This record gives sequence, structure tokens and C-alpha cells, in this order.
Amino acid sequence: MRSVHPLLEKPGRLFGYLAVALLFGALLGLLLDAVAPGQRKAAFAFAVPMAVVYAFHCLSAWYPVRQLPADRARGARLILLVTVASLVSATLWTAVGYGWALLLERSPAFRGVPERFREFLPILFLIGVFLFALATLLHLLFVMTERARESERRALELQVHARDAELKSLKAQLDPHFLFNSLNSVSALIGSDATAARRMCYLMAGFFRKSLGLGQKERVPLSEEIYLAETYLAIEEVRFGERLKADLRVSEETLSLAVPPLILQPLIENAVHHGIAHLLEGGTVVIRSSRRDDLLELAIENPVDPDRPASRGAGVGLANVRNRIEALYGHRARVDVESGPETYRVRILLPAAAAA
Repeated sequence: MRSVHPLLEKPGRLFGYLAVALLFGALLGLLLDAVAPGQRKAAFAFAVPMAVVYAFHCLSAWYPVRQLPADRARGARLILLVTVASLVSATLWTAVGYGWALLLERSPAFRGVPERFREFLPILFLIGVFLFALATLLHLLFVMTERARESERRALELQVHARDAELKSLKAQLDPHFLFNSLNSVSALIGSDATAARRMCYLMAGFFRKSLGLGQKERVPLSEEIYLAETYLAIEEVRFGERLKADLRVSEETLSLAVPPLILQPLIENAVHHGIAHLLEGGTVVIRSSRRDDLLELAIENPVDPDRPASRGAGVGLANVRNRIEALYGHRARVDVESGPETYRVRILLPAAAAA
């Protein structure tokens, strides 16, 4: 909470407030002249300084109001506080007014001001009570609004921190998942084809070196994701040979668009390990990208065995992708799954934005 009154932070606000106080002083002078007729000049000489003094006194209500706890800034205690503060302030203002009237009477031009003040005293007191009560309530409204904005800002910060923590957790789940599948592939080759196993280890080293660098970024160009996809499929081709083919139908205009790092990797893993691996004749993993106005569409498609029940493990990578996209884009992006008797397709729609 700020320690300086908001009106005192900028000269423009202060001058505007002073202008309002002078206008109120002029109106107060006219009211005094109407209640206790006499010299109008004397009425203005009395009322204008009084209005300016009380206007700045009313600003003091901001300091105790901002110290009120949030749970006490309402109810009976608040009413009592405003009432007592207004009565005390109006009493002090009336006393100052009487002293000011006595000082003015020393000048021959302002004779009779104290007598006129006595007639005006009840009205001045009531005006003082009303003005200070109004100032206190306005300051209270300002403080409550400021607190609400601060609470909203903190809530947004907590939401951002929670989202960042969720993304880090999802990324942490991704690397062990891929490593587990890759080590299984190497293990399967060691006994049957040691040369292929060594080649796979070499390709895996390059893949992990590249993926770890991308994993530190929030967004990467689609071209880098496609490069990782090609490298991964090259790794798996060592194991599956002619059974695994890749068909990349990537639009040139989409390569520079931004995507979350490693967003395609779990889907391609699913396509290979839960699709191609269970087909005797193998099949083709199709990767598509295209732009639809302000959206980037990505799709991973693979054939499946219609007689094989769905694997539970297939949901891990897909759930990871869904959670990451929801955390990053909210309702502006989505993941659709089309599961047919012989084909499985995952489609991702993201906002189309150029990578930094």
C-alpha cells in the first residue's frame, strides 16, 4: 500500500483538487451571505480560506482508513468511526472558523464578521460533518478498490507460477518416458543386431543433445520440432527397418511458426509403439502441418491393428500434450483425437504466431 496520498503524487491532481476547493469556497461564501446578509466581500474573505483549509484536512482521512484491516472495513465499527471522526473534524473546523472571524474583524473592512459567523455556525458545523464523512467514505472506497486490484494481481501471479510449475512437471515427465521407450528399443536390438544397436545409441545421443536444448525454451520454430521428429523416426527405423516409413507433409509457411518444444514427440512415440509396432506389415507415420487463417494445424496419423485392444500406455503421452497445451494457451488451442478402425489421428490446433 502506498505511503503518500494519491492526490499528492501528481501536481495535476493537486491543482485540480485545489480548484474544486476554491469553487466550494465561493459557494460557501454565497451561502453565508444569504444566511447572514452583509458585505459579500467579507463573506468570501471568510469562506474561501475556510474551504481550502477543510479540503486539505479531509485528505487526512486517507491515512487512518488505509490502516483498517480488510475484514474490519465495514459494519458497525466503521459507522462509529466515520461518525466520531466527522463530529470531531467539524468541531475543530468550527473553532478555527471562529478564530478566523476574530482575526478578520481586526480589519476595518471586515467589521461584524464574528456576529455573522455565529448565525452561520450551525450550518457550517453540519456542512463540516457531511464533508468529512463523505471524504472518509470516498477514501475507503478507493482503498478497497486498490486492495481488490492488488489481490487480483497476486492471484494472477500465483496462477502464472502454478502454470509454470505444471509445465516444468510435464516436461520432467516427458524425458524419462521417451528414454524408457528408447532403451527398450536398444535392448531389443543388442542380441540380434549389435551394429544397429550401436547406430541407434549414436542417433539417440544426438537426439537427446538437441531435445535437452529445446526443452529449456518456452517456444521453438516448428522446423526444429520437425527435425527432432525426423531424427526420432530415423532411430526407430534402425529397429523396425522397412516396416516403418515416414511421410512428412509439412507446409513451408508453417516452419517458422512457434510451437511448444517436444510437443510432437509423445504423439510420434505413440504412433510407433502403439500403432506400427503391432502390425506385421508395418505402416507409415504421417506428419502434417498447415495454416488456417490465424491457426496452425498439426496432425499425426498412423495405422492401427483393428483387432488389438487400445493400450493403456498410449494415454500418457497424449495426456501430457493436452495438459501442456491447456496450460500454455487455454481455450485458444485444442487437441482432437480421431480413432477409426484402421487409423488413429491426433490433431492439434494452435494460435499461429511467428517464433521469436
